[in-house]
Amino acid sequence: MAAPRPPPARLSGVMVPAPIQDLEALRALTALFKEQRNRNLDTIGVAVDLILLFRELRVEQESLLTAFRCGLQFLGNVASRNEDSQSIVWVHAFPELFLSCLNHPDKKIVAYSSMILFTSLNSERMKELEENLNIAIDVIEAHQKHPESEWPFLIITDHFLKSPELVKAMYAKMSNQERVTLLDLIIAKIVGDEPLTKDDVPVFLSHAELIASTFVDQCKVVLRLTSEQQADDEEALATIRLLDVLCEMTANTDLLGYLQVFPGLLERVIDLLRLIHVAGRDTTNVFSTCGCIKAEGDVSNVAEGFKSHLIRLIGNLCYKNKDNQDKVNELDGIPLILDSCSIDDSNPFLTQWVVYAVRNLTEDNSQNQDLIAKMEEQGLADASLLKKMGFEVEKRGDKLILKSTNDTPPL
Repeated sequence: MAAPRPPPARLSGVMVPAPIQDLEALRALTALFKEQRNRNLDTIGVAVDLILLFRELRVEQESLLTAFRCGLQFLGNVASRNEDSQSIVWVHAFPELFLSCLNHPDKKIVAYSSMILFTSLNSERMKELEENLNIAIDVIEAHQKHPESEWPFLIITDHFLKSPELVKAMYAKMSNQERVTLLDLIIAKIVGDEPLTKDDVPVFLSHAELIASTFVDQCKVVLRLTSEQQADDEEALATIRLLDVLCEMTANTDLLGYLQVFPGLLERVIDLLRLIHVAGRDTTNVFSTCGCIKAEGDVSNVAEGFKSHLIRLIGNLCYKNKDNQDKVNELDGIPLILDSCSIDDSNPFLTQWVVYAVRNLTEDNSQNQDLIAKMEEQGLADASLLKKMGFEVEKRGDKLILKSTNDTPPL
């Protein structure tokens, strides 16, 4: 890691900026450094010192603020597509410049400093970020505050998400709001127009380990949301987003197999489904059917879709996996899933996800088929509900057969 640069000089104990004679000259200089022949003329260190000076002065004058921005643009142009210049910028700018500028109230300064960081990063410098996590977290905050800015987004998606070690270290140190932002970007990467590449898959398997282990350890914190006093619990909200990520990861064939055998994941999901099902039935809270909390300003939608996503995840984990199909049966998960099938405004597509889960639970699994058929015969499963889900029970001699109907609703 580069040694910190000494602070800019002070006069009589008061830090003062050098006078700016001509702002247009600075702009012209910035433009000149777009050309390769004009780079690396020992001006990078001076430019960094001036930028740090502007930051410490907390400039508000428009002329000084413009000079601040131009200085950053100058560094960005110097570093663009030139590894030698990037190395010099990194030596002079890291970490002070990024610590000073990524959290600046001026969004252009945030964008320009993000551009410099994006341009300069490589695999070796990523390791330095692991020792300066505040910079990485500042990038997350920058994206959170300025989602329209492309540079923080590109830093996260093109650099951070390619480093499982950095993501793991960041996740442990971030606030829950920052975690939600990071998890949203992981989802965006998984469901994006471009599929994960062969190089992406091992990295995202590491991310899957972090997401699954964190969910297994912490998922019960969502039960805090049953209390109105803790209805905005940020840790619980971050845990809900973990479930969203797991649903998308298990929808990816490259990641599914790893998560299907992840220790404790399926058991914990079934356990949590049971807990929120009982909690929503016994008291009025965010897990109650039809979203019963409607007071102004509350967070009645924070758990929207949570039950649906739990059932979706169970269905994914059981997809063509006999061991998991049987495990759900052993844990009495099938009656629980069937009992969860009801109209619920707070859980869109709940019926469809129940249908999907039941299909994956019964595919090539006669034991699970027999269980549902016997439940219907004993009145423990509503025949009309099964029909609505696209199934019916037929008696053939002494045997009950669960079969699909032709009017199966689309998934």
